[in-house]
Amino acid sequence: MTHPLATVLPLSAAPLYARVKEALRARILDGTYAPHDQMPSEHELCAMFEVSRITVRQALGDLQKEGLLFRIHGKGTFVSRPKAFQNVTSLQGFAEAMSSMGYEIVNRLRRFRVVNADRHVASRLNLPEGAKVVEIHRIRLLNRAPVSLEITYVPEALEKRLANADLVTRDIFLILENDCGLSLGHADVSIDAILADDEIGAALQVEEGSPVLRIERLTHSADGAPIDYEYLYFRGDAFQYRLRIDREKKRRNARKA
Repeated sequence: MTHPLATVLPLSAAPLYARVKEALRARILDGTYAPHDQMPSEHELCAMFEVSRITVRQALGDLQKEGLLFRIHGKGTFVSRPKAFQNVTSLQGFAEAMSSMGYEIVNRLRRFRVVNADRHVASRLNLPEGAKVVEIHRIRLLNRAPVSLEITYVPEALEKRLANADLVTRDIFLILENDCGLSLGHADVSIDAILADDEIGAALQVEEGSPVLRIERLTHSADGAPIDYEYLYFRGDAFQYRLRIDREKKRRNARKA
């Protein structure tokens, strides 16, 4: 009888766990196991591939590291949904970037209010501590599923224009440019990972303590004035930033010389 893995890779070509992993990866990518489907149990996979539980666990662990699977304690292993991505080679709003790739973007406005800027927000926007700023909280829905929580701060002078704008379907960048008459120049961006607190978890529909991608972005107008300071919290299983990094030209020229 032919071994269940014989058609995946030649039996001598890779370790047993790697052949199990490749077989499962193929079934995930061809839709046999669809996003959010629960995977067969370890016992079922052992019987399916005629391998040990250690082999199955190693294969599942590798697929989880690759982002194709995720585990929920006490419930089992599930197929991850494909991650949306945004290139950061140009300054774009989320909906602007995603719409061009065919995604449906809707915003759920949670909060719009004027607050006193704390020391950190004030320093980023080059304002005195305690100055009035507009604070906006929005949940970004990608194909009707929550993918990010966006917390934005802008100077109070923009309140009326923003209050009258369509914050449910439009990016703030486009509102600043088209409704407020501002020309955007550049943004300073920092990226790190945090664990979701209860507010972020509720907004993104993930468990408290789940990994979340945090983007801190300070956008400047064309004349260099800071105009939009925001935190963007993305589900770790649903989104990624991509960028291209070139070698410094000076080093390339030095090698040519």
